[in-house]
Amino acid sequence: MGKVKIKKKSTLIDMTAMSDVTVLLLTFFMLTSTFLQKEPTIVYTPSSVSEEKVPVNNLVTILVSSADKSGKLEDPAAVEGKIFISFTGDVDSTFSSGTIRGLMLDKAVGIYNEQHKTAPIEMTAARRKAFMETNMIGAPFAALPALLDMSISERDKVQGDLTRADVGIPINGNKDKEGRLNDFQVWLKAIYLVSKDIHDQKADGLTADEAKALEDLYNAVTKDGRGIAIKADKDTPFTTVEMIFDNLQTMSLNKFSLMTALTSEEEVSSTAK
Repeated sequence: MGKVKIKKKSTLIDMTAMSDVTVLLLTFFMLTSTFLQKEPTIVYTPSSVSEEKVPVNNLVTILVSSADKSGKLEDPAAVEGKIFISFTGDVDSTFSSGTIRGLMLDKAVGIYNEQHKTAPIEMTAARRKAFMETNMIGAPFAALPALLDMSISERDKVQGDLTRADVGIPINGNKDKEGRLNDFQVWLKAIYLVSKDIHDQKADGLTADEAKALEDLYNAVTKDGRGIAIKADKDTPFTTVEMIFDNLQTMSLNKFSLMTALTSEEEVSSTAK
């Protein structure tokens, strides 16, 4: 009786379909992900045992530059204390980060121009769009139009050069919120007014979820301190950070957070010894 020959089958697996799915997934995540933009300066925050996380949404971050640590500058402290601000709105909300930035800019420019009627700044649609796409900004209002006219790469290069006089938001002077505000205080006033304006829109036919999101934004900025976070280097002198505190309190924004790096209690105890 003849032997039955079993037909050999190929062990190769066709991965074409899997490759297509992988490419589609990769493309989807690239298009829907939000990438963190590079900050103008590297800051090493001080350590703390607090485990409370900084919120991802509805956040105003105030970045304070540290002294130069590269050894390239004769006076390392010359670049210390430069102020930058970033605005983050609600994800998947009517008030996204871009929208919030646009509203902040409109309000801030209006306040600034009211104080500088002889030398107002012009904010075109193109400049407003550029601002809405910029995560962090640090420039005097007078230099803002020229900065926003640059390409993204040019803008990053300029803001990364802390030796420039037109980099960093001016913060000196004025402890009277009814007086002539410095540039930093103009932004703070705009932050408060925009959050209040948005909060007051609750009754205009919004859903319950949208109303709650707006209430969270308002409370975060004006009441519980979650909406404003100061990010300063661990080696930044307290006098520099204190100036920011003074400006916030002048504008009646008395609650805010300090960004820190988490350290275990064991590390703190061993350091104390």
